[in-house]
Amino acid sequence: ILHKISNYTEIGQRRVCESKEGSQCGENVSLLPNLSLNKKTTGAKPWGCSACGRVFTHHSLLKTHIRCHTEHTTYEYQKYGGKPHQCKECGKAFTYLTLVQSRERTHTGEKPYECKQRSKAFTCSSYLRVHERIHTGEKPYGCKKCSKAFTSSSYLQIHERTHTGEKPFKCKICGKAFISTICLSRHGRTHTGGKPYKCKKCGKAFTCSSSLQRHGRIHTGEKPYECKICGKAFISTICLSRHGRTHTGGKPYKCKKCGKAFTCSSSLQRHGRIHTGEKPYECKRCSKAFSSSSYLRIHERTHTGEKPFKCKICGKAFISTNCLSTHGRTHTGAKPYKCEKCSKAFTSSSYVRVHGRIHTGEKPYECKRCSKAFTFSMSLRLHGRTHTGEKPFECKICGKAFGYTAFKT
Repeated sequence: ILHKISNYTEIGQRRVCESKEGSQCGENVSLLPNLSLNKKTTGAKPWGCSACGRVFTHHSLLKTHIRCHTEHTTYEYQKYGGKPHQCKECGKAFTYLTLVQSRERTHTGEKPYECKQRSKAFTCSSYLRVHERIHTGEKPYGCKKCSKAFTSSSYLQIHERTHTGEKPFKCKICGKAFISTICLSRHGRTHTGGKPYKCKKCGKAFTCSSSLQRHGRIHTGEKPYECKICGKAFISTICLSRHGRTHTGGKPYKCKKCGKAFTCSSSLQRHGRIHTGEKPYECKRCSKAFSSSSYLRIHERTHTGEKPFKCKICGKAFISTNCLSTHGRTHTGAKPYKCEKCSKAFTSSSYVRVHGRIHTGEKPYECKRCSKAFTFSMSLRLHGRTHTGEKPFECKICGKAFGYTAFKT
């Protein structure tokens, strides 16, 4: 018997719980002292309300629920939108007092519930309880369609929408729909440009906390996700999943226009811009535009001179991991990219692509002054000097200048 519930009012004691159809659920709340924690011995939800039959995973949740039978509003009012408790800071309304208290802590920054294994703290006990399952490995909420399990019922509910296709949360600006409020909030920042999550080490800002958390591992070197096949470790599950496909050969994301397949959705999205010509990411210094934010970030290093990726063998630094990988092959002699027409091998895929133009006769680089076309961008750049008269290469002996290094020798 619930002896801990206090302040049973006369109104609360007389109130009757009703179902959707308006019929009584079977118990008169004038018998409130008889409301009990009906603990079941089996099942995922062992705590049952004797008044309305609802079941819960934890006795604290049941205690909170029982207030809807005893507090100043009817059960039906609570169930269908009654939110009498309002946050003093932001005005958001809640069904229960405990929820508004938890909300107010998000404003004050107070986090009284601390994990004993890690120093991480939370605004409410339920968040701590869900977090603790990360340490225990407990995932009590299983998907009936794919058997994937989750640490909380809300995560399961969001996941189930990937099967049903349900996207109940719609952006008021562009109409795009999402499976969760978190995804909608994150998307909303693409319109506002808001990046509230800032890295304390380098100042880089992010639209969501998970992106900041992943980024933080670049500084700490932490790579908690390990490949079971080769043992290689990664900073996120997304990176691990993408890597896993290099073993299986899986490329589930296919371009509808050309049929090219990719290991991840972001790669397909970037590729799609080749067909549309879309380049939404623009450099603020030179106005050059790019099809992806990562390409823009790499380009920006040509202005700043930043070269964060260093070769462990010779110490030479590069603006991107791709450039470093390509350079690394000059030490190993590896040439994994082969031309399908003449079997010539190259250190990078881009070199094969450029080389392929010799066979196709493609000349995508055209001079704006004389319309002469070239196979390579470098050839166009050198040709441009015949118009500008630029001669950057000077002989150290006689001082004569040239447009090409070949002439200099």
